[in-house]
Amino acid sequence: MFSTLGYYICIPFAWILRAFYNLTGSYGWALILFTLIVKLVLLPFQLKSKKSMIRMNKFQPKMKEIQEKYANNQQKMNEELQLLYAQEGINPMSGCLWSLLPFPIIIALYSIIRQPLSRFMLLSSETVEKVREIATGLGYVMTETKGRASFYEEIQLAQFVNDHFGSFSGINGLIRMDYNFLGLDLTVMPQDVFKEFFTGGWAVIGLVLIPVISAALSFFQSKVAMAGNGQQDANDAAARSSKSMMLMMPLMSLWIGFTLPAALGVYWIANSAFQIVQDVILNKYFSTRMEQEETEKERQKREARVAKMMAAREQQRAYQEAASKARGGGKPAKKPQSEKSESKKGSSTNEAGRIGDRPYARGRSYSPDHYGE
Repeated sequence: MFSTLGYYICIPFAWILRAFYNLTGSYGWALILFTLIVKLVLLPFQLKSKKSMIRMNKFQPKMKEIQEKYANNQQKMNEELQLLYAQEGINPMSGCLWSLLPFPIIIALYSIIRQPLSRFMLLSSETVEKVREIATGLGYVMTETKGRASFYEEIQLAQFVNDHFGSFSGINGLIRMDYNFLGLDLTVMPQDVFKEFFTGGWAVIGLVLIPVISAALSFFQSKVAMAGNGQQDANDAAARSSKSMMLMMPLMSLWIGFTLPAALGVYWIANSAFQIVQDVILNKYFSTRMEQEETEKERQKREARVAKMMAAREQQRAYQEAASKARGGGKPAKKPQSEKSESKKGSSTNEAGRIGDRPYARGRSYSPDHYGE
């Protein structure tokens, strides 16, 4: 099942690579153009991922503040972080998902390189067997290379067909494969010729340099990506993860370049080079755009504050007008002075409370009949 699934995954990649090979006649340039097209196809998704990563790193102080504030309440912390992500349009998983995308592509490409007859040319198993029979009749013998002869047999068959192409003219779909690029055989694994580094000339030196260059470019790519994401706290989990990736990816590219056919190293070099250019452009673009968005956001906040203040003033004015209308439209008339004095006198004297010369001896509220029947 997995073999069948892998075959169908390889079909679109094989079609693109085959089209560029037919166009250029060079397997190396076909790989480079293939890498460029893949990068362009994935660019819209990587744009969104890059923007989300930059925004996430921009709001690291807010995230750290929430984590410290709710350190003892994990549920509340997660709720506040999710709210921050929603308000700022941050997807914390987007950067991780797209950073893993090169791996299935390189697995499919490795299958295409390792099986040029069935995966690159898309020949049926019956046709591949027919090619093997014709090649054997012409003197083809499978070469044993560190126990990997059967694993890379299709590469050997493709090279034999290239040298005797006229004898296979009756097979439809067969392509004449030339793996030489800049004087290097891209089917060779650098680990197989490493011992000949000082005696093998450019054909060996170039092959050994491929994994070294791919590792160096991968490391530089990680540095450029981290520079665009902004400064991070060294104790932050995301920062530690980024530093781990910065070390892991070059080591992985070095291992791939040494232990697998050199064609994969060429792909990795091209992928890292295009990624560096892309990151430099996107870092500059999004940095400028973030500043503009921040300026626009501040302007909107100022306008919102002014509008809120004006609304409060209008509400206060409306309240004062309504209160004025409720009072009849004017101030109440003052009582005459004589009336005011009599009223004050009548309300402050109580003869029932008098004892001798003291009119308020028993208090204002005294009543002799209070307990009467």
